[in-house]
Amino acid sequence: RRYGLWLRLRKLIIWLLGMYVAIPFLVKLCPAIQAKLVFLNFVRVPYFIDLKRPQDQGLNHTCNYYLQPEEDVTIGVWHTVPAALWKNARGKDQLWFEEALGSSHPVILYLHGNAGTRGGDHRVELYKVLSSLGYHVVTFDYRGWGDSIGSPSERGMTYDALHVFDWIKARSGDNPVYIWGHSLGTGVATNLVRRLCERETPPDALILESPFTNIREEARSHPFSVASTQYFPGFDWFFLDPITTSGIKFANDENVKYISCSLLILHAEDDPVVPFHLGKKLYNIAVTSRSFRDYKVQFVPFHTDLGYRHKFIYRSPELPRILREFLGKSEHEHHH
Repeated sequence: RRYGLWLRLRKLIIWLLGMYVAIPFLVKLCPAIQAKLVFLNFVRVPYFIDLKRPQDQGLNHTCNYYLQPEEDVTIGVWHTVPAALWKNARGKDQLWFEEALGSSHPVILYLHGNAGTRGGDHRVELYKVLSSLGYHVVTFDYRGWGDSIGSPSERGMTYDALHVFDWIKARSGDNPVYIWGHSLGTGVATNLVRRLCERETPPDALILESPFTNIREEARSHPFSVASTQYFPGFDWFFLDPITTSGIKFANDENVKYISCSLLILHAEDDPVVPFHLGKKLYNIAVTSRSFRDYKVQFVPFHTDLGYRHKFIYRSPELPRILREFLGKSEHEHHH
């Protein structure tokens, strides 16, 4: 009996060693695997929601649209109006919602992180907070996420964001338009804003929640990677190089050198996904960049004791004041 148990244990050890060697080579030979792990667009949490019905998530003043950034690409968009327009919004059609963007309320374009959809719980809670503060919130699922059609790529995600920004600007008149990126969405946000600044149509402000410096540094700082780098020789070559090979950079640290608009960074000290020190490092790069010379750059940390971790900053009772003070100044800059 003891011999049989030893045989089984030996088989298990050999199998584990085999996996330990095989997985890195598999990732190296097939960079698409690593791209999938960065995007996690196949994770549809919460699973059983109908994205055509935002009202099921308690968003009774939200309209679902579909836009087409490119041929063969369709993206699902939600537009939540400010709380002041809730009553009027009841039963209204898409045309009413589009025209409402021209009402005298600022607009926030929200770019979500990896995994899940525009209907994710923490995302919905943030839309509600922002709506109660008087903002239109426009958010969407990048190609390949949610019910959006297309294959995910950094270029594609950035192009989708540009398309939605231009769609908003065509309808919002002189109202300020702010861009808010969370987690992986901060990479899309800085890509977008860099392009907007280069074509001289910057947004009125950029808000980065839980940002990193670049995807390679974020991947190396991820809890899984920190454990692996200690025990795995050639970790960068096997796991990080394939990300770069896939054309995935999300270089926030490079992009901020070309951005000229107000910047607000929000980061929780107990963030287990994107370490706090990466957000702080990005702030230090931005604050010394010549492109921000005439603009406000602010970093707001949230203490570990608050427990906001990676995606609960929306719970902060301080958030309305932080946004009012920061965006109030941005609106002032906008009008002068």
